[in-house]
Amino acid sequence: MTAIEPDDQEEKPLDPAMESVRRKMVRLQIVSGAIMFVSLMAVFGAVVYKTMREPKQTAAAVSAAGVPSDAPLAATVSLPLGFKVQSTSFAAGQILFYGETAEGKSKALVFDIATGRTVADVSVAGN
Repeated sequence: MTAIEPDDQEEKPLDPAMESVRRKMVRLQIVSGAIMFVSLMAVFGAVVYKTMREPKQTAAAVSAAGVPSDAPLAATVSLPLGFKVQSTSFAAGQILFYGETAEGKSKALVFDIATGRTVADVSVAGN
């Protein structure tokens, strides 16, 4: 059978080479732990910074903020000849004109106020 050593027996001291290796390992463990702690704090700091910042202004707020109150923005939209506007919509500084051309085809035109030009010309096909 295997002989069991009693618990009250003290450990023998390590030889000097092994003691040096043990000290280096303890030092490495402390340095690694400190680096991990600093890295974790940097991540938490970044998360807190991102959540506490004010959100960026939307495109509509930016375009509205750039217009002085005493001089409203003036723009001219060039619609095709014979275009009959059926409905309009405004969002994010862009106006959507939906209607029919002179030939009776449905069309949607998107005009960007900030750039002052038509940014999309969409032909609508359907039954």
